Amino acid sequence: MITVKDVSMILAAASRSVTILDRISFEIPVKQTVAIVGPSGSGKSTLLGLMAGLDRPTTGSIQLDGTDITTMGESQMARFRREKVGYIFQSFHLIPTLTAIENVAVPLELSGVSRAGHRAAELLAAVGLSGRMEHYPVQLSGGEQQRVAVARAFACRPPILLADEPTGNLDSSTGAQVIELLLSLHRDSGTTLVLVTHDTRLALSMQRVLSLRDGRLESDSLPARSKHVDDFSTPSSRAERVPSSTVGS
Repeated sequence: MITVKDVSMILAAASRSVTILDRISFEIPVKQTVAIVGPSGSGKSTLLGLMAGLDRPTTGSIQLDGTDITTMGESQMARFRREKVGYIFQSFHLIPTLTAIENVAVPLELSGVSRAGHRAAELLAAVGLSGRMEHYPVQLSGGEQQRVAVARAFACRPPILLADEPTGNLDSSTGAQVIELLLSLHRDSGTTLVLVTHDTRLALSMQRVLSLRDGRLESDSLPARSKHVDDFSTPSSRAERVPSSTVGS
């Protein structure tokens, strides 16, 4: 599903060049959950952005679902991303002038989906926001904004879901709810889930952990004991989380 081969990212900085990623290679099979970890500045978010086609590597190739995205033009990549990739930003990146339901409907409308508003309403209900659909981002809490972002990322049912520090701006209870939501999408829809995180406990809830250091792949491992998100969520977050059977309905 995802093949990263000899990917490097080198940026010019003043009179010298800075290597952000250095010949990274790995493969992620269909339906696997993967955490990308490492210290700040190790290249985690850069790698995730390259996998989403948000930028182009200096060298190497990236294939998604058998297609080399590094050779695509911007318009072609945008169309491909709408069909294949959902991306969740740490800072949500909701459109401030649109309501929650309008934010979720945007990718559906761009893809020509009929009854986009109806589908957006179903998704917001599935993430527990049926009563907040007409609210603007500024009227929503951080956790609510992130749930809108999750619903938007999954709107077109992409086979690949990428998330950059999805709990980075949330308290532990709300963050646990968001992670359980992402795992529910994975379980119910067979979505390949790749996320960047600084949270060791969250990384252990994934099936596989890729560790970066200084732009290089330091280790590629399977956690000795994969923890479920319940192992580090609070009682209140477990009681309030969205039932997995409703997600993606």
